[in-house]
Amino acid sequence: MTSKYTPLKDHDTPIKVLFTGYLCTVGVGYMFALIQILFTHGMADGKFGLSVDDIVYSYYGNRSGTVLEQKLNGSMKENAPEQERFDIMQWARDGADLDDYKDNGIEKIIESRCVMCHNSAASGIPDLTKFETLKELTKQDEGATFASLTRVSHIHLFGISFIFMFIGLIFSFAETTPVKFKCIAIGMPYAFLMADILSWWLTKIHPMFAWLVILAGTGMAASFIYMWVISILEMWLFKPVFVSGLGMHYLQWRDSLKSEKNKARLDRTVDILIELIDTLSRVASVAKEKWSSTVWPFLQSLRKK
Repeated sequence: MTSKYTPLKDHDTPIKVLFTGYLCTVGVGYMFALIQILFTHGMADGKFGLSVDDIVYSYYGNRSGTVLEQKLNGSMKENAPEQERFDIMQWARDGADLDDYKDNGIEKIIESRCVMCHNSAASGIPDLTKFETLKELTKQDEGATFASLTRVSHIHLFGISFIFMFIGLIFSFAETTPVKFKCIAIGMPYAFLMADILSWWLTKIHPMFAWLVILAGTGMAASFIYMWVISILEMWLFKPVFVSGLGMHYLQWRDSLKSEKNKARLDRTVDILIELIDTLSRVASVAKEKWSSTVWPFLQSLRKK
């Protein structure tokens, strides 16, 4: 039966370059988005790396302290010495009085450590040159406001849906994925996107929904990676991967899986993959330790300079 569309491998080279340029650009953009999450939400609990506590503090808030205290113990922790951070937090707990602000040296700390970034020229962050703005931050930390959630929600819904529309359009020309699974892969990002946005609002109401934020984000990333990889491979490496490479062997194993020989071979492959994953996890553990003890402090020192 004649195909109703032109497969990715049969498109003209200029079209392939266009598709590849878009996929590579959004791929790099996705990577920077993950890094940005690590530098913002990932530092909400004062420790590098995204955790459930980070999600809770970002959306529900740390109800045991103030917004100012949560920031000083989290993403702003490296911007001031421990004693100065303690003085600011103690001032906030004592009622954030204006006279104490001037007499106890808090104003000087804010001017030397904070206003270089938090000033009237900066957009999207509090202007700490105004005492009234700083005073608002000494209230109980209740996480993201409903106004900020509304703003970020509509931006994400519009922007990310357009990204996945074009990725899905390119992936729809793939021929190695059955139509059934192709439809699932194309539809998954939109379902997880809606779940992701909804989970922010639910976590704002109750912290138990923080797991849903991580699950939805992971689902979007998995569908993105799958469509991205298949599209790139079909455009440029179709024959070595799907005809004479691993793809061919996979299809042969799938079609003749009833053979005891192939079952044993598949079991062996699974064992090798398990060993590989175990090795990679150990390597990742060592890399994470090196990052926390050496690379991350070095990057922080560069940022301060």
